[in-house]
Amino acid sequence: MHSKGESSSLKTGMIDFTAGCLGGVALVYVSQPMDTVKVKMQTFPGLYKGLVNCTVQTFKRDGIVRGLYAGTLPAVVANVAENSVLFAAYGACQQVVGSAVKKPSIAELSTLENATAGFLAAFFSSFTLCPTELIKCKLQALRETAGNDGKRRPTISSYALVSQILRTEGIAGMFRGLTSTFAREMPGYFFFFGGYEHTREFLARPGQAKDDIGALRTMVAGAVGGVALWTVIFPADVIKSRIQVYSMRASMTQVGLDIFRKEGVLAFYNGLLPTIVRTIPATAVLFVVYEYTKKTLTKLLE
Repeated sequence: MHSKGESSSLKTGMIDFTAGCLGGVALVYVSQPMDTVKVKMQTFPGLYKGLVNCTVQTFKRDGIVRGLYAGTLPAVVANVAENSVLFAAYGACQQVVGSAVKKPSIAELSTLENATAGFLAAFFSSFTLCPTELIKCKLQALRETAGNDGKRRPTISSYALVSQILRTEGIAGMFRGLTSTFAREMPGYFFFFGGYEHTREFLARPGQAKDDIGALRTMVAGAVGGVALWTVIFPADVIKSRIQVYSMRASMTQVGLDIFRKEGVLAFYNGLLPTIVRTIPATAVLFVVYEYTKKTLTKLLE
């Protein structure tokens, strides 16, 4: 026999998981074009003059589906996998942090405690994110890595690319860039959830629960969390993109030092503008879909 507490926490976990799934799908369709531009600017800094130039060139050469929305399928898989695991783990880590600080309800957790739960949750989501992000980055930078200057963009399916990596590098090849994914995700989600929860508290009226601040304020809080995340982690993301696109065997530190020596400190912020442009609507949509799915499912399953 399962105790009532166990079935209740399982139900909460499943609600978080489902809400994270739907939020992840919404996020990809809003953000994918700017994500493609970001990866191209990070990995081929000398090829494009800036955000507009990269967007226009990608659109002219490869159009919307094969150009700006390249890698959408692995991006959907990556985001659904990451966000479902992330939000389920976040809920569980909030309970762990809550019991560690002797707070029975997660609603009582402070911004710092919620941020710590986000930091811990990102450890688990990194394992689902790394392989799918690897495939997405390789598909997004396909034309550039193939050295194809002609009119035709080389084509390869996600499945064929996975098979190729497994054949040549084995399972370890799918986890290339795992260390830089940890270095990106864990501090990033500390600021992501910290920024989100703090903004929700800030936007709540006196006496109002932060769960009841409404869709628009939830979107603002989500956007703040997203901007905080990317501003903090961008150098680690540049290193991760390079390691994954070029299939580098060097360590994160070696790649970072190499970029710094050859290209200077600003190279670590190549592609930051499309990322900020992308993350504001994307994380706003992610959190609105997540919070409202969670509310609806909780009511339905009461």
